[in-house]
Amino acid sequence: MQKKIYVVGMDDAETAAKVDAACKAVAGVTSVTSSAEKCQVMVDFDEGTAGIEDAINAAIASAGVTTLG
Repeated sequence: MQKKIYVVGMDDAETAAKVDAACKAVAGVTSVTSSAEKCQVMVDFDEGTAGIEDAINAAIASAGVTTLG
């Protein structure tokens, strides 16, 4: 499943790289693309993994970024 997550606080490429690394560390995530310009994170993941969406949001928050919605 692919999900687009809008974020606040991802103002530069360095922060986007931190978000990418944090999300890629979540079990079940297959790919991540963060865009500071668009303030969004595109995540592909196995939706059969229990609690994965909460884990992705927690990973994003651990990089110092706030998710919207």
